[in-house]
Amino acid sequence: MKIPEPKSVFHYFFEICKIPRESGNEAGMTRYLEQFAIERNLAYKTDAIGNVVISKPASPGKEDRPGVILQSHTDMVCEKNEGTVFDFAKDPITCYIEDGWLKAEGTTLGADDGIGVAAQLAVLEDDSLEHGPLECLFTVEEETGLDGARVVAPGFMTGSILLNLDSEDEGEIFIGCAGGVDTSAYFSYTTVPAPYAESGVALKVGISGGTGGHSGDEIHKDICNAVQTLARFLWNAAERFHFGISHISGGNKRNAIAREASAVCVLHEKDAEAFKDFFQTLSSEWEKEHKHTDPQLTGNIEEVPIPDRCIDEETAERLVAALYSCPHGVLSMSKEIPELVETSTNLASVRMDQEKQIIRIGTSQRSALNSARKNAASRIESLFRLAGAKVTHEGEYPGWAPNPNSPVLKVSEKAYMDLFKTPAKVKAIHAGLECGIFLDAFPHLDMISFGPTIKGAHSPDERLDIATTQKFWDLLLEILKRI
Repeated sequence: MKIPEPKSVFHYFFEICKIPRESGNEAGMTRYLEQFAIERNLAYKTDAIGNVVISKPASPGKEDRPGVILQSHTDMVCEKNEGTVFDFAKDPITCYIEDGWLKAEGTTLGADDGIGVAAQLAVLEDDSLEHGPLECLFTVEEETGLDGARVVAPGFMTGSILLNLDSEDEGEIFIGCAGGVDTSAYFSYTTVPAPYAESGVALKVGISGGTGGHSGDEIHKDICNAVQTLARFLWNAAERFHFGISHISGGNKRNAIAREASAVCVLHEKDAEAFKDFFQTLSSEWEKEHKHTDPQLTGNIEEVPIPDRCIDEETAERLVAALYSCPHGVLSMSKEIPELVETSTNLASVRMDQEKQIIRIGTSQRSALNSARKNAASRIESLFRLAGAKVTHEGEYPGWAPNPNSPVLKVSEKAYMDLFKTPAKVKAIHAGLECGIFLDAFPHLDMISFGPTIKGAHSPDERLDIATTQKFWDLLLEILKRI
């Protein structure tokens, strides 16, 4: 595949696509960054968790300029399509170009935030660029709770201006983001013999082909949530048929909208055909409801071997009712910034630990307002506690309050207008950015966030707009020159 422009950025992007970098498994990336610095005689520091900062001296004549920090995260969300054979612990991401977009074959692409990492490396590599004193900060475990950013210690970076390269809409400069928290519910269950041992049939029902996506950027798009859609069927089916549930699973990452879900149901063979017909009826309903947002959505039902054991009936009933009634989506819109989601909640996943006999429900709540975020998390907790589950909250992180008077924002707006003859849109984002963590720990920082256009982040439909990557690169270099 021919390397597109800007070649220096895409060269490094394709390099890091070869390195496994799922959240918590970024050691290879840390070693790569250290070796990069050593080979170029650049000073670097690595902390205990694996964050790396590489320093580059100012270009001649710009030594007295303010110190600038370029920042992105090295980890990626690792999602793949059902049926795709791929090991994120060792296999390189395979990229291809289609209609001006860079895509991956059956997996997430990792442009979130690999393209930011690549841009930093390209800046560090090129001694012809104009800039003041420069630090490039590469953080780990952003996608699982901003954990790398949380432990950046005083003195690890020294600049006064931070450019976060982790936004996904070219032409927009972000000056604020939502904070978030994860809320998990745990159902303990016992197993009972599967019903109808002599006259039963086991049917696996599944929802697949959902669009999925980022639970911050795309929560307002009414994308189908496969976990809730599965619960919709199970709850309605339980009103008409008697069956046991031996297995249930769906969704994956806390910050991704669930694309797939399935359950194995054991019922009397005399009900099998009616059960299948009812499933197909509901499948056609939700496929019609989501034909614009999830054109590949489909329902699947197949006969499978009858299991020996099922979830006890009482727990199964409470579980399904809780999943079906759990809020998912936008809870409120901002009263200050038009079209900005203020508060939301994502029903992310359901997973069984059969050895410990625990079913875990993963959810996450986001809000620009700390009080609203806590209220949303408490609502989710109250629902699952009513259903008999134990509930925990973890991974809470602060939002980033917008500063419309930011000096670096003014420089960036002027640079954008001069380059592209159109104004940039100044916005806040509902997704979580590490900027909120940094501002909490380094209150002197002047920050903005920007990037090229990425669609379908956190799903195998993730794609990077190549043309906007060139604009992103041009803007980055112009801002560095002007600061």
